[in-house]
Amino acid sequence: MLLGACSSAPPWPEPGPTASPVYEKEPLAPPAGEAIKQARSLWTPVAWSELPGWSQDDIGQAWPAWVRSCGKPSQAWVQTCQNIRALASADAQTQRDWAMRALQPYRVTAPDGQAQGLLTAYYEPVLQASRRATSDFNVPLYAPPAGLRSGTPWYSRQEMDTLPQAQRALQGRTLMYLRDPIDAMILHIQGSGLLQVTEPDGLVRDVRLAFAGTNEQPYRSIGKWLLDRKLVRDASWPGIKAWIAQNPQRTQELLWSNPRVVFFKEQGLPSGVEPPGPTGAQGVPLSAGRSIAVDRQSIPYGTPVWLVSDGPTTRLQRLVLAQDTGAAIVGAVRADYFIGPGQEAGELAGRLKQNLQLWALWPR
Repeated sequence: MLLGACSSAPPWPEPGPTASPVYEKEPLAPPAGEAIKQARSLWTPVAWSELPGWSQDDIGQAWPAWVRSCGKPSQAWVQTCQNIRALASADAQTQRDWAMRALQPYRVTAPDGQAQGLLTAYYEPVLQASRRATSDFNVPLYAPPAGLRSGTPWYSRQEMDTLPQAQRALQGRTLMYLRDPIDAMILHIQGSGLLQVTEPDGLVRDVRLAFAGTNEQPYRSIGKWLLDRKLVRDASWPGIKAWIAQNPQRTQELLWSNPRVVFFKEQGLPSGVEPPGPTGAQGVPLSAGRSIAVDRQSIPYGTPVWLVSDGPTTRLQRLVLAQDTGAAIVGAVRADYFIGPGQEAGELAGRLKQNLQLWALWPR
């Protein structure tokens, strides 16, 4: 989505391949221009002084994520991205000075002016898997079946487990197997994962399973299913696994309460280096702690966003990039914060649910 009203290039010379950007040391202008109406949000221009904690964040840590977004810029960002790339090795203060002259901050609110929203988080699981089904590894993960169509509901999770015609459609589509059905559910919800796969020859190989589609069924939270029935007080993933350990005969009932299933595609990983983040909906790798999923009808992909959230789990005041989306990420002031890979990230992601304020940054 392009914002034609605000797509003019910033008034800075375009740097050459090795040049540094040049800009005048002029006083910062007060907020100007009209509010921008998005499909699900209203952007109101504000002064930089209204962004809580703006001067404290090391925004250089967000710069690699910003450069990645500039690999797939919208038309509004094409010229500005030349400066962003040229500033990649600059110090944080130089980067901040440039941003305050080149960009205009906008307070993101709902159309009715509501400025408070909800922040949740997601992560990338790291799991053990097997290429072959065994007594320990018997929970399949599938590639998209033939005939799957975007926007057209396919078989539900329960139907995939019970209907012969669904099982026939899945023949030959198994990528690998996990030990734990809840780990598989976590992988479906997060959308991607890093897997250490035991191959038929016994070798272990690191791969990523990336999102490749869904059965287009609605998502239903299994944690909420347990809470609504007063079966647990702790609906975190450890709490859910503890309940299953005590009630194994109800595992399928719990899983079937969420009809949505994600299909995957396998991606190789570079050896000897830390793997890049999973690819978000913008088509660029996500950056731990600096990427968020948003409602695209509120904030376009590639938009730098000042995120503020203060709650029982964490306190955040930082520059992030809108690089992903999700089925549950709907509304003006709504974001899903990408924490990174592994168990520690997963524990934090499972707890994070707190207030949110957002400011979008856009070329002047």
